Amino acid sequence: MVAQNGREHAGLDSWRLGLRGKSLLALLVSCLIALLPATFMGWEALKGIRDDFGLAYARNLNDLSRQTILAPVSRELALSLRLADSEVTRRWIQDEADPAKRSLFLAEAEGYRRSFREHSWFLVVESSRNHYFRDDRTTADRPIETLSPDQKKDSWYFATMRNTNGYNINVDINVPLNQTKVWFNVVVRDGDRKIGLAGTGLDLSRFLETFVVSNAAGVTPMIIDGNGAIQAHRDKSLIALNSASGGSESQRTAFDLLDTPESRQSLARAMQTAGEDVRSDGTDTGHSETAWVDMDGKRQLAAVSYIPELRWYVLTIVDLNAARFIDTGWIVPAIVAVGLLLFLLLLGFGSAVETLVLAPLRRLQHSAQAMAEGNYDVALPTPRRDEIGALTRSFGVMADQIRQHTADLEQKVRERTQALETTHRQMAEAHKKLGDSIDYASLIQRAILPDRQMLQSLGPHHFVFWLPRDVVGGDFYVFHEEGDHCLLGIVDCAGHGVPGALMTMLARAAIDHALREVGHDSPAAVLARTDRAMRAMIEDSQMAHVIATNMDVGLVSIDRARHRILFAGARISLYWSDGVEVQEIKGSRRAIGDRKVGDYEDHDLDLHPDRTYCLTTDGFLDQAGGDHGYGFGRSRFAEMLRDNAHLPLTEQGKAIAKTLADYQGTRPQRDDITVLSFRFD
Repeated sequence: MVAQNGREHAGLDSWRLGLRGKSLLALLVSCLIALLPATFMGWEALKGIRDDFGLAYARNLNDLSRQTILAPVSRELALSLRLADSEVTRRWIQDEADPAKRSLFLAEAEGYRRSFREHSWFLVVESSRNHYFRDDRTTADRPIETLSPDQKKDSWYFATMRNTNGYNINVDINVPLNQTKVWFNVVVRDGDRKIGLAGTGLDLSRFLETFVVSNAAGVTPMIIDGNGAIQAHRDKSLIALNSASGGSESQRTAFDLLDTPESRQSLARAMQTAGEDVRSDGTDTGHSETAWVDMDGKRQLAAVSYIPELRWYVLTIVDLNAARFIDTGWIVPAIVAVGLLLFLLLLGFGSAVETLVLAPLRRLQHSAQAMAEGNYDVALPTPRRDEIGALTRSFGVMADQIRQHTADLEQKVRERTQALETTHRQMAEAHKKLGDSIDYASLIQRAILPDRQMLQSLGPHHFVFWLPRDVVGGDFYVFHEEGDHCLLGIVDCAGHGVPGALMTMLARAAIDHALREVGHDSPAAVLARTDRAMRAMIEDSQMAHVIATNMDVGLVSIDRARHRILFAGARISLYWSDGVEVQEIKGSRRAIGDRKVGDYEDHDLDLHPDRTYCLTTDGFLDQAGGDHGYGFGRSRFAEMLRDNAHLPLTEQGKAIAKTLADYQGTRPQRDDITVLSFRFD
């Protein structure tokens, strides 16, 4: 038996070596026959035409970049020249304080602004050094700054005014606007006298994306001036800011990017030649000059052309080894010939592989597919004395093991499914009980809110906007009345949901206890007594070390007979507005139950019949919304109160709710929200 197995293994090893050797030999011969001639012909062809194609590619790409930049940038420059040469502009600059001339200029400048690509213009008056700027987000009612020769950030202006040219195009950062742009600076003249500066700007990022950045592999486009200072480059750190005005103290040039002095000389000669290719009328022929340069350790081709209108050079550096510029149309016949040869070779190779390998494997595949469908009783192919035969025998053993494992797994799945169904039912029952408990807690929490008392006492003189984030929340409001005196307020307990709701019960008890002891006359005294009561409740427990127990409170005591208001707040402010003015009376910086005891102060105010008074928790002020997801904020809240102060209080409540919903949009509610407002006509 051992001898027989040895003979089988010996025969198998011999057959395995023969099959493997024949397959590798056939594949090796086929590849050599196909690749050697193709590689030789392709190398010889590419070596002869690459330089010629690369030269044409670099010139065409540079000319295309030049035309892409010239038209829109020339348009912005032309509009800036017209704005600076306008008689209306000159008249207003000469008499800046005249409102009629100012109005006439702004009306004419608005037409230019709509025509500029980025809908913006700027103007500097030489006599006052006032710098005006107008775009879609700002107005030109007042100057954005007054320039000074002592300020480094203003050097662009004074350098431009000293320049003998009528204009320059400068890449710089405007500090007051915090904008990096390609600025078109045009001098405004009255005769030979320079009286100001006007123009527009193009955002540097959009300018680079639209006119400079190239996605072509191996291509580095840039814009430089006559000194080689880089005006535009995909790497913004290389751009020489304020170079056109002579304000850049240290700047990198295109020459600094080159590796050798010979390369710098070649680029300088190409720039000189391109600048000389200008007709007598001041325009150039659009012809690109080329030069070989060394950059990044590689020999590359540089194409440069001059734009006299902008005083810029368009420079395109192409790495011929990385760029894709060869037209492959001529390769098609060669590919067809090579493909036909490969087809014939692979046809013979495929026939051999089909007979020796694929047909037996296909039969084994059909058996495997049947087993994958759950049929483990299929007949396997007849075993052979080769690798495929060994694979068939191993596959049979694996099929038996899978059959047994599948049966075991199916039994375990049935058992686990039953257990999961039981667990699911238990979880559903627990979830229902929890939901019912929270709903009942919501009813209890709403029961402590003084809606009925406030409606009977205040009627249409108040409204409450109460919006907990969850079913129950950490916000509530209070109301107590004695004769002509009443005390009302809002409370924002730390947390929301069930923890916040539980804190409201403690807070309500503490406030009621404080009112019984100190009365309604002093909200500050009520806050101080509430603070002591809350600290007494938690001083012997670990609650303060586990959860937040502080709360924000705003209380207002109203004496309707004397028309007076006393307000005290713990991190909650009282707002009032008469439709024209809005004021915020801030409360103490310390919350109730804070780590340090706060000092609370009564603010004595007149109760004006034309003023609407409002208290709000920070859930309203912090609600995210708008285009950028910022919080609603105090300034927007004050503006909302002023816009709606003339409405009846019931309509004010609806307007505030709608304003919040519109601002919030689809964003989730962050916190519990309570707004309480009152007005006595």
